[in-house]
Amino acid sequence: MRDKFGYEVVLEKPKDRSFGHFATPVAFSLAKELRKSPMIIAEDLASSFSTDSEVFSSVESVKGYINFRLSENFLSEYADWALTNPSGFAKQENKQKVLLEFVSANPTGPLHIGHARGAVYGDTLYRLAKHLGYDITAEYYVNDAGNQIDLLGLSIALYARENILNESVEYPEAYYRGEYLEGLANAALEKFGKEIFSDESRYKELALWAKDGVMEIVVDSLAALNIHFDTFVNESSLYSDWERVMKKMGEGIYKKEDKMWIASEAKGDDNDRVVVREDGRATYLAGDIVYHNQKFERGYDHYINIWGADHHGYIPRVNAAIEYLGYDSKKLETLLSQMVSLLKDGEPYKMSKRAGNVILMSDIVEEIGADALRFIFASKKSDTALEFDISEFKKQDSSNPIFYIQYAHARINTILSKSTIPKEEILASKLKGLDENADSLLFDALLLPEVIEDAFNSRQVQKLTDYLKSLAASLHKFYYDCRIIGSEDEAKLLKMFMLVALSLKTGLSILGIEAVEKMSREEEI
Repeated sequence: MRDKFGYEVVLEKPKDRSFGHFATPVAFSLAKELRKSPMIIAEDLASSFSTDSEVFSSVESVKGYINFRLSENFLSEYADWALTNPSGFAKQENKQKVLLEFVSANPTGPLHIGHARGAVYGDTLYRLAKHLGYDITAEYYVNDAGNQIDLLGLSIALYARENILNESVEYPEAYYRGEYLEGLANAALEKFGKEIFSDESRYKELALWAKDGVMEIVVDSLAALNIHFDTFVNESSLYSDWERVMKKMGEGIYKKEDKMWIASEAKGDDNDRVVVREDGRATYLAGDIVYHNQKFERGYDHYINIWGADHHGYIPRVNAAIEYLGYDSKKLETLLSQMVSLLKDGEPYKMSKRAGNVILMSDIVEEIGADALRFIFASKKSDTALEFDISEFKKQDSSNPIFYIQYAHARINTILSKSTIPKEEILASKLKGLDENADSLLFDALLLPEVIEDAFNSRQVQKLTDYLKSLAASLHKFYYDCRIIGSEDEAKLLKMFMLVALSLKTGLSILGIEAVEKMSREEEI
């Protein structure tokens, strides 16, 4: 369409398929510019497609809209190519270099359910980009500096003194709690001896050692969710570069009241912000400044951060720093991930005593499985609140969307196994002369490339889950409404089903979910 009109146009799917496969309201947006009626513009544009019969069987203007119907030849040949090249289906070539940072939780304890949402969102964006040919790097920023790390050493020492040395201890208002401290305390006892727990001067040493153990827990729990990172950057490794970066900031950094400030208000922030305290300790923002300078010095074309919604206020501060560093802040895109509320059988999910005061991500993965959790968190816009009942995703029926989609894929494999027509003959058949229902299902299956591109470009990964739910529902309805095995068009219908299976499998793979080939209750839905 870009070649025809000279710019991108909006294509919509008409609710009434009798109008065609696509429609565009472009004539309405051109009416003011051309000073013509949208209906006249639509008629003129539609007539210009009259010779383009290889792709379209008809292009018509209807009340100012332009409706397109794809030709049988185009749909059939496209289906042939997809089934012959399944690994290349819906893929593109886009060599833009993108750095995607997500999760980046403090290495002070296991990931909780809030971290899981950003993790799934980030990994799904990563997979979409990979499929579209982007040269993308998934990165985890390890916040291993500052008060939270000091608190880790203190928390381990207090746990060990009470539970290993059997001492009476007084806990401060702020400290970490949870079952994971037991493993760290016992490992520390073996490595350092019990003396380290009573020597406050060694708590920093204890913390720096322990954070590597916590990161192992974090990486393992992410792997259980089928999430992996290409690179890790430790905050503690960046501060040796702080002096150089401060000089690079120029007028963006100034001293007042024995503190170092960033002049972020001049760049759109509400106020200037402290980056170094009176006692010389760097703030969280200081680490972000050095880290983002390092990011931009690595020379990517685009940068994406996925942060928790509570970090919203940091966006103008970091953008201000990027501008002072001499870079284009428009190259940095910050996406937010909202909190999650969990229910179980309609009641608030109880926090595990062993987890301290949070719901562990690993507990939910263990209860409903990685596939269900990934699907849930990908199925709603990340910047909106999410509440779900985990009991719904343990059901083995059509009310569970991931089960319903997996069931559709497995059902196709079962139907194919019941046919006596050789696979070669099925693949050799041409998808022409299909009735309206079959044509509609074929078209929906071939829409996956557009859905993937739109989901990534809009950063709305739920468009992929919505598409898979819709495609699965269409498949099930077609199965009940139409005879397949033994019908005159059996080979063509089976080939169409193979294409539906390919779209389901490809879409699930991008969601980090493996398609199921066979299910035990296939005749019950």
